Amino acid sequence: MSAKDHVQDHTAVRPWRAIQRRPSRKIRVGSVEVGGDAPITVQSMTNTLTSDAQATIDQVRQLEEAGADIVRVSCPDEDSTRAFKTIAKASKVPLVADIHFHYKRGIEAAEAGAACLRINPGNIGSPDRVRDVIQAARDHGCSMRIGVNAGSLERDLLEKYGEPCPDAMVESALRHARILQDHDFHEFKISVKASDIFMTVAAYNLLAEAIDCPLHLGITEAGALRTGTVKSAIGIGNLLWAGIGDTIRVSLAADPVEEIKVGFDLLKSLGLRHRGVNIIACPSCARQGFNVIKTVEALETRLAHISAPMSLSIIGCVVNGPGEALMTDLGFTGGGKGSGMVYVAGRPDHKMDNDQMVDHIVDLVEARAAEIAAAEALLAAE
Repeated sequence: MSAKDHVQDHTAVRPWRAIQRRPSRKIRVGSVEVGGDAPITVQSMTNTLTSDAQATIDQVRQLEEAGADIVRVSCPDEDSTRAFKTIAKASKVPLVADIHFHYKRGIEAAEAGAACLRINPGNIGSPDRVRDVIQAARDHGCSMRIGVNAGSLERDLLEKYGEPCPDAMVESALRHARILQDHDFHEFKISVKASDIFMTVAAYNLLAEAIDCPLHLGITEAGALRTGTVKSAIGIGNLLWAGIGDTIRVSLAADPVEEIKVGFDLLKSLGLRHRGVNIIACPSCARQGFNVIKTVEALETRLAHISAPMSLSIIGCVVNGPGEALMTDLGFTGGGKGSGMVYVAGRPDHKMDNDQMVDHIVDLVEARAAEIAAAEALLAAE
């Protein structure tokens, strides 16, 4: 297992941190496994004009560098599906073609190299059109995502339930799952998203009991970076903690790269997956022996390129510093007279001047990352 796919095994000694994932079927999105015992994947979506192939490729590359496992690309017109072929060839990660209204775009995207087709049952059209998209997916080795959205439910369900609600969303999802199943197509996952956290969580809980396919989690139209992160953390975090969810997308009105960062931070917080450096830091107070906030800001920037799983504690004073350092790979605790203590593997190791501390910690983290990479290479060679 690579550093990117590292899953922390902490439950043997701390059973109160155990999360029992819901059993689900495993499918493939291109080269990436989703569901079953596969790591929970993190994805985002491009917001460039898909018809501008180079701009979209550039953004896909940024998302790849941030750690995206899967990237979704909207295909609203023929120009987009023509460009999709070029984009798919240039992408290192599987691409999901996002299809709305025009079912022919789904067929074209499958032919152009999409690893997965995302369709919205409420607006894709008649069952015949859905069947045509299913056949295209089968012919070209695509999986599919049934993407139910509270804002675009079928008219008959809105008439039946009076308004968007969890039961209506789940009925829509299962209705379209049956179409796929009736055509002996089982390489699919489902999402039931709403901008309302309560509705979303309730719908996913119902769906998790009703079907065994992988579930794609998200709070749709969550909002701007700060508010959208909070809403997503509450909704997606609630479900992940309950063991529900196999792939996630944090929907933010922000740079898509931020969605990947937040997604991994969510998984890190629950110990479900760990990519990069997890910095544990105090909020700082009058006891701090150095400027904690500026130090953490500098370290986050300087260590953004590290993908190896690692924990780092940056604590301003000795009240909680030694205890936090005990639980992390590396640590620094503020002391007095312009210096602090560096911890390695939970133990005090050596002192370091505050003005040299950031450079020194970066060196230690990079050295540790190199050790992890060497160990993985050795393991892979055996």
